[in-house]
Parts: sequence; C-alpha cells; structure tokens
Amino acid sequence: MTVTLQLPPVLKLSDEQFEQLATANRDLQLELTAKGELIIMPPTGGETGSRNFNLSGQLWLWNRQNRLGKAFDSSTGFRLPNGATRSPDASWVKMERWDALSAAQKKKFLPLCPDFAVELVSESDELKDTQEKMHEYIANGLRLGWLINPKNQQVEIYYPNQEVKILQSPATLSGEDVLPGFVLDLQPIFE
Repeated sequence: MTVTLQLPPVLKLSDEQFEQLATANRDLQLELTAKGELIIMPPTGGETGSRNFNLSGQLWLWNRQNRLGKAFDSSTGFRLPNGATRSPDASWVKMERWDALSAAQKKKFLPLCPDFAVELVSESDELKDTQEKMHEYIANGLRLGWLINPKNQQVEIYYPNQEVKILQSPATLSGEDVLPGFVLDLQPIFE
C-alpha cells in the first residue's frame, strides 16, 4: 500500500534535500508531489515486477534499435516543472532534450517531464491516484502516456489537449508519432 506523508510547510523539502533523502533510503521508492507531500511506495510483488520488466524490456529493445532518445526504468526521478519529483514505471525522452541537459543534470533527478511515460497499475495502487499522476504528467509536458491496468485489461491513453482514450483488452499499443515504430505487445503484461 502506498503511503503519503503530509509534511508541514516548515518541513518542505528542497530538491536537494529530497534527493538526499531518496539516496539515503535506496530500498524505498519515493516521490514528492507538487504540494510537498512525500509518497512512499512499497516494492512490487512478483507479477507486477515481471510485467514492469517486460514493459521496460520492450521499450529498451525498440530504443536500442532506433536510437531516437533515452529510455528509463521505474527508478528514474523526473523533477517536473510544477516542482513534483515523479518516477514513471517506464519512460522515454527525445534525444534532443536529453542532449540539452548538462552532464551534472544527467546525474541527478532529471529536470524535465519525459516525452513518454507508462504507469502500470499494481495491486497496491489506487487507480484514481495513478490517473491523477498521468494528468500531472500531461500538464507538465508529456506528449504520450499510457496507464495500463492488467487487472481489468484496460488501457487509458493520455495526450495533450485531448480527452483520455480508453481501450478494452487491446493486443498491442502504438507509440504513434512520439515513438515511431514502437508497438507494445500487451499479451505478456495482461497474463
């Protein structure tokens, strides 16, 4: 179960303090909301871990073949323009945006919103919270987002300035013009 700690305003963490906290607690996955709430997420179970690995593996293979950007796993922190630090289950940044970062910026939580992000709903996730996170990504510059719910085999696709598109039991998902040629096989994720 995900836990959200409400920090009083006098304890608002700076970006540097949050990074130090996350570094000192590497066995925890931490996120910081734009309101300054600290979110502590437990490790995943075996099924979710396998699904995440499959998802990341498919994205990694496509990215290795196309070299259009950088792909990231769930341990990567993105410091969004609204001040939140989030870690999507899988994400991708276009090469031009990656190359524009300094060497120092690349070593820390990345100071940008990814171009593409996926959230995979696990047993411990609240769907509403995950949907809010997807809307936050879109509001901060995400170009394409997928919220995948294996339990009901439903996918929500997020775009800027558009309604969320809901698909029931799709076999694949297309990366469209954001990830040209990328097709995610959902069969191993829905198993």
